[in-house]
Amino acid sequence: MADSKIYHFDEVAKHKGAKDCWLIISGKVYDVTQFMDEHPGGDDVLLAASGKDATNDFEDIGHSNAAREMMDKYYIGKIDISTSPTKVTYVQKQQVIHKPDNSPGFVIKILQFLLPVMILGLAFAVRYFTKVD
Repeated sequence: MADSKIYHFDEVAKHKGAKDCWLIISGKVYDVTQFMDEHPGGDDVLLAASGKDATNDFEDIGHSNAAREMMDKYYIGKIDISTSPTKVTYVQKQQVIHKPDNSPGFVIKILQFLLPVMILGLAFAVRYFTKVD
């Protein structure tokens, strides 16, 4: 990677077809044309991320370390940041904190489940205790 070629953004943006697909991820340029058929998310995902800085798209998915290591064989150079339309940095999304649903609809759903179970239990109890030997 020491002798990395520097690519102009417009040059990379031209490579956004199924037979010629380049991606920009974290300031690096990758020729993923050979990977299109192998990508677990399908080639549409790669095509949608081509022609622009795909860093946020890549990071939002949460790729594994193995996937990140695999990227090395598709690396072809770096992007000239000064030619990029806007400098995009990855901003990690905040985790959504689960709040229990305290709405009346939630209580009704619980009752719709528990009430028949309780009636069934009561029926079995009555049957069991009123059984004559």
